[in-house]
Amino acid sequence: MPLPPEIIEHRSRIAAPYLRGDGIEIGALNAPTPMPPGARVRYVDYVTAAEVRAQYPRLEGEALVDADVIDDGERLTTFADASVDFIVANHFLEHCENPLGTLRTHLRVVRPGGFLYYAIPEMRSSSDSARPLTGFEHVVADEQDGGAASRREHLVEWARLVCGEQGDDAVERRIADIARRGVTIHYHVWDVNTWLEFLCRARGRMGDVFEVKHLELAGPEIVAVLRRS
Repeated sequence: MPLPPEIIEHRSRIAAPYLRGDGIEIGALNAPTPMPPGARVRYVDYVTAAEVRAQYPRLEGEALVDADVIDDGERLTTFADASVDFIVANHFLEHCENPLGTLRTHLRVVRPGGFLYYAIPEMRSSSDSARPLTGFEHVVADEQDGGAASRREHLVEWARLVCGEQGDDAVERRIADIARRGVTIHYHVWDVNTWLEFLCRARGRMGDVFEVKHLELAGPEIVAVLRRS
């Protein structure tokens, strides 16, 4: 489904004062962020649009952004340090097994004074509403091992509380299907308070290398704009 007009308006309004110069958007799929005048964007995804359609049949018939760069948005190995003015990643960080590591990567790639624009689903307004919130200690542990130790727990939780699977066999079938299709789930779940805690504690942990310029509950999503110091 296309983005509702109110979400497009929220994203456009919030992006306007911050996005300028040359940047990238990660995982835009069928919902690229409206760019203000003076912002030039390239699109990054880890697979082609055709592969996305194969993984996500629900996107059949939707107009998808063609990736300009095939790269892992969590690592951005094809991008040099301080090489872009902004990075946009909407509904992406919750899919990252190591969100702290992903944030470090994005801060590496964006230039000093540049901006990171993130939108994440507010858990009570999404399919994650029955799941427990992600605490900061959890993402710290995930940074140590890339999320390996918690992966199984997240997959079981997703199968039971999001997909509604009942019984161990049904849960295992769901997990096997996720692996077969190569799709990602929401590994982490935040509301406004836990998301703000994540940003503030990540800032302290990383030595104040960024500041939070904007944080807003915009309908069913939370939008944050960070500026690299």
